[in-house]
Order: sequence, then C-alpha cells, then structure tokens
Amino acid sequence: MTHITGTVTKIDGEPNLVILRRFAATAADVWRELTDSARLERWIGRWEGDPTSGRVTFFMTSEGQDAPPADFTIVECDAPRRYAGHLPPASGGWHLWVELVEEAPADTVLTFGQRLAPGEDIGSIGPGWEYYLDRLVASHAGVDAATVVWDDYFPALQPAYEELVAAD
Repeated sequence: MTHITGTVTKIDGEPNLVILRRFAATAADVWRELTDSARLERWIGRWEGDPTSGRVTFFMTSEGQDAPPADFTIVECDAPRRYAGHLPPASGGWHLWVELVEEAPADTVLTFGQRLAPGEDIGSIGPGWEYYLDRLVASHAGVDAATVVWDDYFPALQPAYEELVAAD
C-alpha cells in the first residue's frame, strides 16, 4: 500500500476516521465476514459470548495469542446493514461502526468508521485500519490474510494520516 484511502469527517459534530472497501459480494455475505466469529478470526480476531446480550469478549488473535481480550459493547445491530459498538477505556475506548450498502446485486460498499477522541494517534490508527481492512478483503477473496504485510502500512502511511488530521 502506498497511499491512504481514509478520510476524517465530522459526524454529529465529532471527527471520524472513515475508510471504504468494495466487495463483489452481497451485503449479507460481507456481514458474515464481520460478525461470524470463525470468519472474523481469519482476518482480525474472534469473539466469544452471546451477542444478543449486547456484549461479547473480543480476542484480537491477529496480534498473537498473547493479546489481552477486550469487552466489546454492541450499541447498534441492523443486519446486514449497520453495526456499531465500543471498547471500554482500558482497551482504547474506541467507538467503531460499519455500514454496508449493496449498490447493485453482489456489489457491496463497506464503510468503516472510528470516532476519534482528542489526542488519538491517527498516525498509527489509520494505517492499522487500512491493514486490517485489506486483510478482510484478502480473506473474503480466499487469499490468506497473512499475505497482507504490516510493514507496507506502517510507518509508510503514518505521515499522510498525520497530515490528514492537521488539515481537518
């Protein structure tokens, strides 16, 4: 990856990192990549628990088996269209959301967002989400997500993301 695909935009008066990816798939199929624990683990991590309770425990297994689990609170779930939730302050306090729009049969745009708190390090957050979303794209295409190389994203994209915020 040589360039950023994310933007920072205000949503409800708050800055949000927004990154798009397109899939030759139905929204329902992409939704499964995001919500089915086994499919999710192929590109980022897995969850345990009962999502109908509004809370699951997330294990970011792509960071290694020693990564500490995090409680993830589901604040919105409108399958297969929109999903939002947040991590507690001890795990970053991030508010994350995803929207899926099927623009034509088997042509779905995924919009990923993270609300940015003051002082957050967008220089590492932006490249990190570019990396994970490209792992999602690879996994969905049947390619081993390990073929997506972190060193292609960080620190290469860091300056562009830092400038993006400075320009906001």
